[in-house]
Amino acid sequence: MKFASPLIEGTLIKRYKRFLADIKLDDGSEITAHCANPGAMLGLKEPGQRVWLSKSDNPKRKLAYSWELTEADNTIIGINTARPNALVEEAINNGTIAELQNYKTLRREVKYGTNSRIDILLSDAGKPDCYVEIKNVHMLRTPRLYEFPDSVTARGAKHLVEMTDMVAEGHRAVMVYLIQRDDGDRLSFAAEIDPNYANALANAHKAGVEAIAYVCKLTPERIEAYRPVPVEIPKG
Repeated sequence: MKFASPLIEGTLIKRYKRFLADIKLDDGSEITAHCANPGAMLGLKEPGQRVWLSKSDNPKRKLAYSWELTEADNTIIGINTARPNALVEEAINNGTIAELQNYKTLRREVKYGTNSRIDILLSDAGKPDCYVEIKNVHMLRTPRLYEFPDSVTARGAKHLVEMTDMVAEGHRAVMVYLIQRDDGDRLSFAAEIDPNYANALANAHKAGVEAIAYVCKLTPERIEAYRPVPVEIPKG
């Protein structure tokens, strides 16, 4: 995925109220940007970090700028949680995600479960539908080890139950963990942060829900998923 226009560089002043960030641009001006990330962003919201922003021309937007990337531990990291669904769709269509090939139809945001929408629904004649739920990953506390989640996600645990229900109905269900940084080798789960999610994943996996993870390479010009890493399922 190539950014529609060049990103704008700046320095983080502070992130606050979850969805707001004050940033000093390289021209010396200070702006407030939208932070489309509800998580804790551990290690990714420190004052003084280098950041990159996109700017919208939509006059109806309250905040023209969106925080896209940050630099931490000499690594560029994607923090915009609105990006992964499009990135995974692109990676399916170009053949990068081998596990999700050979489906004729791809649809986004299809209703299912209890008042939920599946991120991607893959279908083809003669085979079970494939329900794909996508989660953004950007936490790395131990060298080379990605972790999810970085905060409690009751919604994420609910999705795992609904994915399990799809498997019980004869469908295929796949969790895709899209990692927006490129400095690790495997994905694990932070049970001390959200034990309920770790337990829900363990149960879902035992019931047949698949879990895969793909790493992105990132520059201020583009983001693309390009390589898989092993997923360490919690014991449960």
